[in-house]
Amino acid sequence: MRSVNAALRQLVPVLLIVAVVTGAEALGCPNCKDAVNTSDPDGLNVARGYFYSILLMLAMPFTLVSSFGAYVWREMRQQRPPSAAETQEHSAP
Repeated sequence: MRSVNAALRQLVPVLLIVAVVTGAEALGCPNCKDAVNTSDPDGLNVARGYFYSILLMLAMPFTLVSSFGAYVWREMRQQRPPSAAETQEHSAP
């Protein structure tokens, strides 16, 4: 337990220094779309590409979760035994 605490005490300052040093580069990334000149047709296409890629990234988690949920629901529905009402409907002439 002491070795884990000692390792964490050494690791936390290193991670803090890395976060402070790389923070300036990380802040520049969201501004790439704003840096493009939108009066230029090529710049407008690049800005539109950023817009659609952001929409895709926002929609992907919801798409994956809903697809997985639909798959599980379908599998559970296929494995469920028929209810008594459904069996009586099928057996009646």
